[in-house]
Amino acid sequence: MTTRHLELPKQPALPFDVEILANPSQDELRELALEHTPFCTRTARGSVNKVARNKARMAPFTYIIDREGAPQKYSHNVISPADADKLIAEQAEYIQAKGKLLLIDGYVGVGPRAVPVQWCYTLEGANIAGMQQILSFPRARVEGEEAAKQPFAPAFRLVYTPDFFVDMPGRQAIVVDLDNYVTYIMGADYFGESKKGALRMLAKLLFDQGALVMHAGAKEIRTEKEHLTMGILGLSGTGKTTTTFSKQGEHTLPVQDDMITLWPGGEVSVTENGCFAKTWSLTEEAEPVIYRGTMSADAWIENVFIDAEGNPVFDKSALSPEDVRRLRDVLIGTGAPQANVDAYIDGSVTLESVVDKGIPKDGWDFVMWTENGRSIIPMSSVEDAAVLETIPAVYSLGILNRDEGSDAAMPGLVRFTSPEQAAGYLMLGETSKTSAAGKERGKTRSPFTQPFFPLAHGRQAERFSELAATFDKTTMWLMNTGYVGGDAATTKAGASLKVKIRHSSAMLEAMVEGQIVWTRDPDFGYEVVDVEAPENASLLERVPAEILQPRRFYADKERMAEYGAWVDRMKSERRAFLEKWKVAQPIVEAAVNG
Repeated sequence: MTTRHLELPKQPALPFDVEILANPSQDELRELALEHTPFCTRTARGSVNKVARNKARMAPFTYIIDREGAPQKYSHNVISPADADKLIAEQAEYIQAKGKLLLIDGYVGVGPRAVPVQWCYTLEGANIAGMQQILSFPRARVEGEEAAKQPFAPAFRLVYTPDFFVDMPGRQAIVVDLDNYVTYIMGADYFGESKKGALRMLAKLLFDQGALVMHAGAKEIRTEKEHLTMGILGLSGTGKTTTTFSKQGEHTLPVQDDMITLWPGGEVSVTENGCFAKTWSLTEEAEPVIYRGTMSADAWIENVFIDAEGNPVFDKSALSPEDVRRLRDVLIGTGAPQANVDAYIDGSVTLESVVDKGIPKDGWDFVMWTENGRSIIPMSSVEDAAVLETIPAVYSLGILNRDEGSDAAMPGLVRFTSPEQAAGYLMLGETSKTSAAGKERGKTRSPFTQPFFPLAHGRQAERFSELAATFDKTTMWLMNTGYVGGDAATTKAGASLKVKIRHSSAMLEAMVEGQIVWTRDPDFGYEVVDVEAPENASLLERVPAEILQPRRFYADKERMAEYGAWVDRMKSERRAFLEKWKVAQPIVEAAVNG
């Protein structure tokens, strides 16, 4: 397959007359962060942790400049050119007053599909600059040593001022200029805005050139018969990173944990030189690569709880009054109301009075530590990582659905029977909301699991259908990474089942090796593991039959009325969601009835 180079835009010279600190070393960035970034500290491990005001990306405060007066073209909020220009001019004044700007020059992607990006930060964003430098590909790797000595020519630019607050909802704004490929980030201090800022513009650029950027991890798998790439879609918290770094057999090589690009013929190009991993419940036993990288002295971590001895703690939930007393300045400085903090410290308010079913009341978020702690892991730290310049075509593409709740009834593994059925479920992007979604819980749907795709979401289904028609042979599947019949609390009580990492690995390994005998699901028409087939006995020794076919779990627990209600509701809700996005009727029918 011949891969042509991209057609790239070109950025003008930087418009700021300030001192430029271009491409500092990691050590220099750590010192700058510790000096200039609020609530940024060195841990006992030697790593740097930032406690941010934002605990996740702020989609409601993201605006695309709409110069045509056609908001229907976009999936985000829009802003008028006049209002955008006013904010951009105010940000420029802020940068001028600060007098210094950090630059990180690098690439999104590697090889002929790579896009040069210039990230610009005021000094309070030094921690974000340090994290971004790790995730981007260095110029020398993409351009070669000699070419990298020449002036940089970025195609995209991001201007990030974490502590510049604006007169907008939430006092922050992410202004996206898709016409000129510049993103202006104001008042947000979460690293994900830097990472996704470049990837959002990439999605537009590559869509215009016939590709589709997908919110998906990827791994290279070598079997006796094939050498293939497996793509793994999923919203934040569904387990993309975990699945990417979990082995299936001895020949699994991690490629990417978050974003890949699909091209005609199944060609895959990568985006990042590392991963931005969730740290909640992180253990060395379950996720050794991520754990060791996160505990390294070289790590950048964000919103991770640090104990009194300076050690990262990955399962901290409720804070005691003593915890809050020790962290008082940090909590108030990142948005907690001072009066509430002090009332909790002196005992006049208790945890039980301000937390309902694990969800804090407004103004009391600080009593429960966020589960959306994050760490940056460079690909150089990943054992047996794939060679990112030579990724084989995608021959396996799946979606993760972290099902949770009393109506969690998705099978552990599903194989789609047609491209139309696969397109329908990819468009649905079903999962349960996690800590990355803030206080909201329950089921959610997001087209192609990509809430940051900037164009109208329906265009993703169109493009995927076009690409799928060019694939040689691609198995498409869905895996439940959550629960069957309940949640963590009911599983602990023995009333539901958790789909564990070892279950997921066993299912994927059997599927990749072609060792599964399938049977048609009577309700939805997709295929599930035939638990009666003798050929599946080995898999059933590793994965409970009730996970492979949840109908059996509900029958055994005498809960079939619940299961029947779930089937009826899923059919109705899925149809309504797909028709809302004007998805072609054959895709709708395939997703609803098989």
